[in-house]
Amino acid sequence: MNRTQLTIATTVILLLAFALGWFAYWLLHRFTRVAGGDMAEMDRLAQALHEAEETRDQAILYLEQREAELMGQIAQTEAELKATMEGLRDARTETEEMRGYIERMHAKG
Repeated sequence: MNRTQLTIATTVILLLAFALGWFAYWLLHRFTRVAGGDMAEMDRLAQALHEAEETRDQAILYLEQREAELMGQIAQTEAELKATMEGLRDARTETEEMRGYIERMHAKG
């Protein structure tokens, strides 16, 4: 390899290294462009996300409390219904006994 070929090879290698370095810088700058206005936007979005998560947690807590309250009301209503049905059954039995008694009295009389 003579001196001219060495100079050309060195020039090509240096040019490729420069191009590769410039491309790496451009790529890095392109992907890390989160400075200034972009950072403020990211802070705003993070704050909005945090507020949305808090609202979601509050809604879940409210729904759980409401569900427990409604389940208690359902249990109470079912107990009242059962007591009412038992009272109705007793009243029907008593009514049948009274009818039987009245019929027997009319039959004797």
